[in-house]
Amino acid sequence: MIDYAEGSGKQYHTGVSPSEIGKYVILPGDPKRCKKIAEYFDDAKLVSDVREYTTYTGTLEGVKVSVTSTGIGGPSAAIAIEELAKSGAHTFIRTGTCGGMQENVLSGDIVIATGAVRMEGTSREYAPIEYPAVPSLDCVNALVKAAQSKKIAHHVGVVQCKDSFFGQHEPEVMPVSYELQNKWQAWLRMGCLASEMESAALFIAGSFLKVRVGSCFLVVANQERAKKGLPNPQVHDTELSIAVAVDALRLLIQEDLKNGRADR
Repeated sequence: MIDYAEGSGKQYHTGVSPSEIGKYVILPGDPKRCKKIAEYFDDAKLVSDVREYTTYTGTLEGVKVSVTSTGIGGPSAAIAIEELAKSGAHTFIRTGTCGGMQENVLSGDIVIATGAVRMEGTSREYAPIEYPAVPSLDCVNALVKAAQSKKIAHHVGVVQCKDSFFGQHEPEVMPVSYELQNKWQAWLRMGCLASEMESAALFIAGSFLKVRVGSCFLVVANQERAKKGLPNPQVHDTELSIAVAVDALRLLIQEDLKNGRADR
């Protein structure tokens, strides 16, 4: 592969080098959330700010950790996890936002993904569509334990991933409305909890890279509740989702330290 970084030793898109990245990384979408997440770390410092990729590195439990934003969608998320894995990271927790789908998934709740519907394009350039997009069980268990310990309302199950935000919210105006609307009904009938845009790509890329990946999301609102005239306030404060992700990362580090695997 061409060295687009021209010998700098840094990754071309994210602008990071192995010495600047922890083995454990939190992945928000929005670069502006990185500083907020870094405040949970000890001695956090900004190490890179390139395109949609902002990175801070500090420590948790005495172990080096990082936070890197991915932007929106699968392509940029896959680039982030690829370049961070090349820099030595082995454990990733995505924290972001989603739209609830089932009637009992309320605004302000947290959703923890056990799998992702691959209704997007990035993962197809890694694995055949028959291969499932699933997170690391270690990460799922840590996220569930973190949410339970904080007594945060949460749901655990399959989420749907797409490439088009407006294809989800205005499917009727799209030329392929017949496909978008029919598949949406299928996901609902199968019990999909929420819709978002990154986990399928991250889970599939993570499987290929042999790294651990998990995801949790804040439910901003639920369009199915809105359709039925049910209460559906919008919640935009991501603090709970961030807290769950950080606590899950802390639990993973503690477990790895106990088993001598923190630097594997």
